Amino acid sequence: MLTVLIGGARSGKSTLAVDWGTRHAGPVTFVATAPLIDDDMRDRVAHHRAERPDWPTIEESHDLEPIIDDAPAGSMVIIDCITLWVSNLMWRGDDDATITTCARGLAEATSRSAARVIVVTNEVGSGVHPETELGRRYRDLLGRVNQILVDASERSFLLVAGRALTLRPIAEIAP
Repeated sequence: MLTVLIGGARSGKSTLAVDWGTRHAGPVTFVATAPLIDDDMRDRVAHHRAERPDWPTIEESHDLEPIIDDAPAGSMVIIDCITLWVSNLMWRGDDDATITTCARGLAEATSRSAARVIVVTNEVGSGVHPETELGRRYRDLLGRVNQILVDASERSFLLVAGRALTLRPIAEIAP
């Protein structure tokens, strides 16, 4: 089962994912996609580690699908976050089609997995229009990846100010 938690910075996404993990009856694996590129990122990662239980943590910037495939039945996998994962794939040099294919592969892995998977991602399309071509590419690509994952999810929530709003498919909304 895939659950997607999407929202802005400091909206409560990671807090909710960790809360669900602490209440999960089986094993929990935390997948961190953040590259430790500078002191600020190292400090942020250390802070996040201190906030969550002593779960096994896999630091993986690129290849998420095998982690889902290897997750045992009854376990929970928390991936935090898709936002950085997409950025990592872009910096690796992957083109948009390759990244979209990776997102579809991740979605398919969650559908065949016996683990409960929670992915955390940011909504970056509600802000200021990016000034650079790279910024616009990133915003648009992350939006497509988020749509792929939400479409594949059994549940998805938009987090705002520590509150969760259930997302419903457009087809369920009457004109």
